[in-house]
Amino acid sequence: MSPYLAEFVGTLILITLGDGVVANVVLRGTKGNNGGWIVITAGWGLAVTVAVYAVFSVSGAHLNPAVTVGLATTGGFAWSMVPGYLLAQLAGATLGGVLVWLCYRPHFEATEDPESKLAVFCTGPAVRSIPDNVACEVIATAVFVFGVRGILNPDNLAEGSGFFAGLAPFLIGLVVFSIGISLGGPTGYAINPARDLGPRIAHQLLPISKKGSSDWGYAWVPIVGPLVGGIIGGGLYEMLF
Repeated sequence: MSPYLAEFVGTLILITLGDGVVANVVLRGTKGNNGGWIVITAGWGLAVTVAVYAVFSVSGAHLNPAVTVGLATTGGFAWSMVPGYLLAQLAGATLGGVLVWLCYRPHFEATEDPESKLAVFCTGPAVRSIPDNVACEVIATAVFVFGVRGILNPDNLAEGSGFFAGLAPFLIGLVVFSIGISLGGPTGYAINPARDLGPRIAHQLLPISKKGSSDWGYAWVPIVGPLVGGIIGGGLYEMLF
């Protein structure tokens, strides 16, 4: 498997499971309806764990343009591979959104609220204040990338004598879970431009009845914020360690 295909497959798994847990909680008539924020954040953490385990050995399991650009900015990843990674991540995320719609199609039909339907695919702020929303995404993504760099630090992996390395994807999932329950309230913690943009494109294109707007006016926030945060988090880790 090429690293580009691995990024596509890994991001596809990430979004299918991640957006899937949101659908299970917010759409009417599902087994998990009204499961709450903890279910969503736990589901996203586990989605990241499964996706990273699936393709880590092939592509490094970036699955996130903020990670790819952050690594390239600090010299940890070749710029020549960045465009292919970003395209693969976006394509996988878009198809993941489509698969979630296929799984939950009757429940989309049963759900009247267009905002709930949109929430399955992409993030939106609890309080729309663009400067604050951008700041939250920058901070949350910086914490994410900093935490992942720490988990994957070769010194930490070596000290674990293989055991720690095997747990690395699970620990990365825990970082996402922690960010979700601690910093996810204001914006829904995109922390990943592909995670938000790809499914938002799917929402725009899919024949979902009474789906309402895809909120393109906000869509740049979960793109720019995470990209800036990824560069900051990666840069800070390089400076300190």
